[in-house]
Amino acid sequence: MWNVEVDKDKCQGSQECIDACPAAVFELVDGKSDPVYMEECIGCETCVEVCPTGACTVTEV
Repeated sequence: MWNVEVDKDKCQGSQECIDACPAAVFELVDGKSDPVYMEECIGCETCVEVCPTGACTVTEV
């Protein structure tokens, strides 16, 4: 199981994590990325790699 977090202060809503995530974990909520389907995360950290502001973190639980 994986814990996905988005720092709302850093997130600019670029949607890069939304577009890149192979498990469709994220949705745009109030102009910010939100890991609404965190249970689908496969731990690939693609979101971490593509986020231009470093707002995404993925940790194993």
